[in-house]
Amino acid sequence: MTFSAQVKQELCRQSLNRRCCAQAEAYGILLFCNTFHSRQARIITESPQLKRRLPVLFRKAFHLNFDRIPEEETGKGTFLMEDPEKLRTIFETFGLEYGSAVSIHVNFAHLEEEHCQVAFLRGAFLAGGSVTDPMKGYHLELATSHYHVGREVPALLREVGFIPKDTTRKGNYITYFKQSDHIEDFLTKIGAPLSAMSVMMAKMERDLRGSVNRRANCDAANLDKVVAAAQTQIEGIRRMEQAGMLAALPARLQEAARLRVDNPELTLAQLAQLCDPPVSKSALNHRLRRLMELAESVAEGSA
Repeated sequence: MTFSAQVKQELCRQSLNRRCCAQAEAYGILLFCNTFHSRQARIITESPQLKRRLPVLFRKAFHLNFDRIPEEETGKGTFLMEDPEKLRTIFETFGLEYGSAVSIHVNFAHLEEEHCQVAFLRGAFLAGGSVTDPMKGYHLELATSHYHVGREVPALLREVGFIPKDTTRKGNYITYFKQSDHIEDFLTKIGAPLSAMSVMMAKMERDLRGSVNRRANCDAANLDKVVAAAQTQIEGIRRMEQAGMLAALPARLQEAARLRVDNPELTLAQLAQLCDPPVSKSALNHRLRRLMELAESVAEGSA
């Protein structure tokens, strides 16, 4: 099951208590479904939950039944309404002029109450919405074929506190969100808080994984630096050994040279703890720098 399907499954659990909200949800579905004009309303969906909800919703909202409903619950199914009187009832319910060639608009007079606005947006998502799996990315969109609806729904979203973006794609008008927190808030608003929590948890997991990867990369880079520095120090110590200089050095420098050659993979802090007695990282670093200065003098003398 896709994440979009999970969201729609959660949304379909919302009760249908108020007729005004049932009408608002049906309004959102009709404006964002496959076809809606004065000759036909056609809703195509794969969601088993939405297939069960639509007949109940339309009876609650309009006291109407579809002319055709899907026979199977699995796969894509089409809900069809072509009866002129039924379509006239729907158009008149929302103050739309039946049979007019004028483009369909959102009638905001039917969405004055916040609970009706929420129901409308829920219907819009059920019919024309999709959201990316949050483990793969963040993108939620509502797609409609109606030009004015595609301009007016972003205005409605801004009115209820959202900041959507909009674009066009293949003749459809798209309202969308790209930020995870906006998607979380929208899903919570329309009645899918569990899905919103999934987005939040996925974001936390992705952020944590990114932090771990950055730390691992940083540690790997630091290890490369340690190995490179140790290799340089060992080469210098070998030159001093070949020149017979090590035996004449103070005991603390001889110890530092021996520890570095025997433990090329260790950091300065780790080497410092192997000294007898243990010394500070700064003290060991000073001894190794002194060894490198002596090794440099050997290299210059042989040049």
